[in-house]
Formats: sequence, C-alpha cells, structure tokens
Amino acid sequence: MRNIPFGKPILGDAEKNAVLEVLDSGVLVHGPKIKEFEAAFAQFTGAPYAVGVSSCTAGLHLVYFHLGLGPGDEVVCSALTHTATAHAVELTGAKAVFVDSESHTGNLDLEQIEAKISPRTKALCVVHYLGMPVDMAPVVALARRHGLIVIEDCALAVGSYVDGVHAGLLGDVGVFSFYPVKHFTTGEGGMIVTRNRQWAEAFTLKRAFGVDRHVGERVLPGLYDVVDLGFNYRMSEIHAVLGLHQLTRLPGFLETRHANYQALSQSLADVPGIQMFASTHGRLTSSYYCHAVVLDDALAPHRPRIIERLKARGVGTSIYYPRPVPLMTHYRAKYGHDERDFPVAHRLANQSIALPVGPHLNVDDMQYIARTIRETLQEHADG
Repeated sequence: MRNIPFGKPILGDAEKNAVLEVLDSGVLVHGPKIKEFEAAFAQFTGAPYAVGVSSCTAGLHLVYFHLGLGPGDEVVCSALTHTATAHAVELTGAKAVFVDSESHTGNLDLEQIEAKISPRTKALCVVHYLGMPVDMAPVVALARRHGLIVIEDCALAVGSYVDGVHAGLLGDVGVFSFYPVKHFTTGEGGMIVTRNRQWAEAFTLKRAFGVDRHVGERVLPGLYDVVDLGFNYRMSEIHAVLGLHQLTRLPGFLETRHANYQALSQSLADVPGIQMFASTHGRLTSSYYCHAVVLDDALAPHRPRIIERLKARGVGTSIYYPRPVPLMTHYRAKYGHDERDFPVAHRLANQSIALPVGPHLNVDDMQYIARTIRETLQEHADG
C-alpha cells in the first residue's frame, strides 16, 4: 500500500534559507521581498500590476470594499465554490446571487448568468472551478452591456489560460490563493492582479490601513498620515520570500500536474460508473489543480464507503465542494435556497470525488490511483 496524500507543499532548503535570511534582516513587513514577489508574479502572469495580500479572501474583500459595495448591492457569482467567494461579498453588506453549474466543467452556467442580473447588480464574480477556466469572452461582453465589473476568483487557477491570456487578466481584476496545497505556496497569502493602475495603487494603500507612508518611507519615525479607510491585509516578508522561491519552481510543478492529470485520465477512461470533467480543450488551458470524477446516480449513495476504501489503500481524496455555497447552513437560512435551485451544483457536490495530481506525485502514482479506483468500484459492484 502507498501513502498518496491529496496535497502536499514542496519546500526545500532554498525556501528555508530564504526565510532565515529575512528573519536575520529584521525587516518582516514593508520590505523589499514583497515588491520582488509582486514583480515576479506580474511577470509570470503577464499582469501590468500585482498586489500581494494576506489571503485570497482578503484580496476579494479588498476589491469589493474598494468598489464601494454595500447594502442593497448584488454580485452574481458561482454556486459551486469555496464559501470565501460569497463571504467576501457579504462582508461588505452586499448580497451574493448564485448561479448553478454546467455539468461538463463544474463552472458556472453561462446561459444562466443574465437572468440573475438585476438593477442592484454591481459585479460578476467568476470562479475557475478546479483550475478549468471559464470562457470569459461572453462573460465580459455581458458585463459590458450591463455596466458591470468582472472579478475572477483564481484561487485554483495559477497556470490557467484562455486564448493564451492568464486567468485573472480576462476580466477587470483577478485574485489568487497561495494556501499550502495550491499550485505553489507562501504558507498563507494571495495576490490581486489588474490592468488598472489606479486600482492597484488603491489596493496597495487600503491593504495597510490607508497609511500614506510605511516605516522606511517616513522622514521622522512614527510620522505618517491616514488618507483612506483600509485594513491590515498585508503580506509579510516571510510569506513573500517563500513565494519568490516557489515561483521559480512553478513551471516544473505545472508540467508535473499536467502529466499526472493526463496519465490519470487515460487510466480511468474505460472505468464504468464515472464521469470526468472536460479540462483543457481548444482555447482553454487548465491549471490541473486536481482530477475530479463524478459517480453516476447508482454509485453516488455509496460515495462515503468508496472514499473510505480508497483511504484504506493509501489514496487521499477531497471533495470540491461539500455543498454549493447557497446550500450551506448560513446561506440557506438567510436566503431560503434548496436543492431544486441549483440541481447541477448539488449533484456535482454530492457525487464527485477529487483525486490528487500534484507535483508530490508521479505517473506511477496515477496508475496506482486508477487501479485502486477500478478495484474499489468492482468490489462494490460485487457486493
């Protein structure tokens, strides 16, 4: 039996030594590493401007705060996503309005977006589900017709492209996550990218209380002004230097994910009882965060037992996501949604199993995963 965790950060001596150097420098915030990391991430994605923040959630909230969202406003967003997508909207006092998924990718159903737009709608938030990018051209065209801002939740989309353009640069602003099991990690942290210089300057100001000058920029120690309302959403130098070194390894990480994904897809192609999502095709390039399979209706009630059998044989799994956000207790109680409102998202949440393809694994591991799934499903069929 093997031990195949779903996700695992890959950190080496370079990262450890870099962190020690930052600690020895005594400059833990507002130093050179955050600027270097922002510049490096901007170069990788092709973004004119990148602003480091303490988390993807903080970045999303900061964007909505800057846009002036508040009570009475609405943001149309994906139903099948992490709750942070909606929380960032709701924390401003605005309302998250949810769109059901399409079955072949898990992304929001483009044909259902317009029906969710009202006079109160101020923005559209598009989630690239599991790194499979949404075709953004019709989304942006729809938003422009209605005068709406387009936000891309790119938490799982480092390395996702549409027509050769990196995710996050297809709408007005994109926000990324560097949580430990993402495509690369800063320990905790996120990044906002945009083509709008004024917005980037505002995000930089508001991530640090709205203070007009940081410690190294002050003529006299302790002398500064507060020129805007803001938060403590800064990224530290420790997190930034981790990101700098991880970013140099990202192309290799992405190449391994792609190879693992392809190997697992091929090995699962003839397994009965499961559906695989459409990933990279034509103009759309996935970041291959994980490989989700969807159990058919007959197998779905047995998902817990199937997952336990996989775990017993060393195969780590996850679920993306345990429920559509509008069916989580908080949002169900607040807005009164039920399963009939989001049938596709509900089915995917209840019938999918996310399998690992990260760079801590190899093609041989993929063959083991596929063989274990095949045997597990056969055992289940045999009773």
